[in-house]
Amino acid sequence: MPIDLRQVAAISGQSGLYQIVKPTRTGVIVQSLEDTPKTMVAQARHRMSILDEISIYTTDEEGTVPLADVFERIHEKYGDQLPLSEKPSNEDYKQFMSDVLPNYDEDRVYTSDMKKLASWYLIVNKHIGFAKAENEAPAAEKTSDNKEAAPKEKKAAADKKEKTAEAKPKKSKTDKE
Repeated sequence: MPIDLRQVAAISGQSGLYQIVKPTRTGVIVQSLEDTPKTMVAQARHRMSILDEISIYTTDEEGTVPLADVFERIHEKYGDQLPLSEKPSNEDYKQFMSDVLPNYDEDRVYTSDMKKLASWYLIVNKHIGFAKAENEAPAAEKTSDNKEAAPKEKKAAADKKEKTAEAKPKKSKTDKE
């Protein structure tokens, strides 16, 4: 999955999304995902939802689709610009949702959820971004190259130790006496 939503949260009663910075004794330090980020402490009384744990209801066997997968579908289909007007109607949101996720559960996914989905997608796209699938393959090759290089380096270090040991003859007990 190219996008990581484990450190992104929505806080009940607060607009926008927040990136989790680090935990504290009484809560979590979060930073807003805005052009001018603000830092605050989200305490236990704030209800936080981690985006990685959110799913959209569907009518298929699985019953839900993770939000990250829905974001990926939106990104593949529309990129940076959503097909919604400046003031979209409820029907526009329903059409957008059926284009992205045709088997979404119309009884359990409300228009307000679709509005959040669209606004969250725009925020995540702007501030988190989507990794390209082509970049993942070279990264995997680099790690395999590093794994191969490490044993060679260890062997070279062992050879060097052997050479220094050969260069310095060991003194036996009889030589010392």
